[in-house]
Amino acid sequence: MAKKVKKKELGLGIRALLSNMDSGSMDKKSPEQKVEIVKELSASTAMISLTDIEVNPFQPRIDFDETELNDLAASLKVHGLIQPITVRRMGDSNYQLISGERRFRASKLAGLKEVPAYIRIANDQEMLEMALVENIQRAALNPVEIAITYQRLIEECTLTHEALAERVGKNRSSVTNYLRLLKLPPDVQKALKKKKITMGHARAIAGVDDISSQLSLLRETLKNELSVRAVEALVKRYSEQPSGKSKKAKKELPSDYQAVRNRLGTLLETKVDLKLKGKNKGQFTVHFDNVDQLNRILDILED
Repeated sequence: MAKKVKKKELGLGIRALLSNMDSGSMDKKSPEQKVEIVKELSASTAMISLTDIEVNPFQPRIDFDETELNDLAASLKVHGLIQPITVRRMGDSNYQLISGERRFRASKLAGLKEVPAYIRIANDQEMLEMALVENIQRAALNPVEIAITYQRLIEECTLTHEALAERVGKNRSSVTNYLRLLKLPPDVQKALKKKKITMGHARAIAGVDDISSQLSLLRETLKNELSVRAVEALVKRYSEQPSGKSKKAKKELPSDYQAVRNRLGTLLETKVDLKLKGKNKGQFTVHFDNVDQLNRILDILED
């Protein structure tokens, strides 16, 4: 029988900041108090129940790709939500979504009960931008944390890549390289956060498109302690591999079957190949490097 998910309370620091705060109370605070409150909230996350969050009725984006949502939901079932959403406090325990609706919807599909979230209060956008930029410049953040902060500045402060690069004192290509990290599988992001691989390794792995190949590259990098140049050479080999007949087969694989292949690769955390053999027939191959990895895959399948 599955364990019941216990509802987590907000951290003491965040709870104290939000106590007795309503939509107009921020205006009564002194400038110094406002700055400190926004700094604290911009750097802290809280676990919030999905049932306490409502979507923004003025959200301009209303169409979400169903296949992409299902792929993300499959990943969340295994890894949970790594990149927090952002909400605005509306009342005692009610919040309105500001950014991250795709992550929010996928979390519901995955059956999650609560998700990590940054909490914002009314009329704090200018101070939020200042706090996030200051956080990047002062704190010893890992590359994934920097990428998440860049994404927050783009989403919550409506900045273009060029404007963001100017704010943080970086060139546009550097900002883009950081943002690409957020498209990598959770396993690659975790390895980067734990310093098992470097930013150079992650950038090289991002050079291949499908999740199963990215996970395979990560495993080979960790197992053989590969240098960045060695990983780049592997990526080049991966890119050149689909030639002739194999290239044609991969090109003809329908998008829905590609989604299935990628979803299996994410769930099993290994490389998965899928081939079609006639109408509605085919096979998929699950790769493993050793007995321990095979046993882990079998455990996932049994669950």
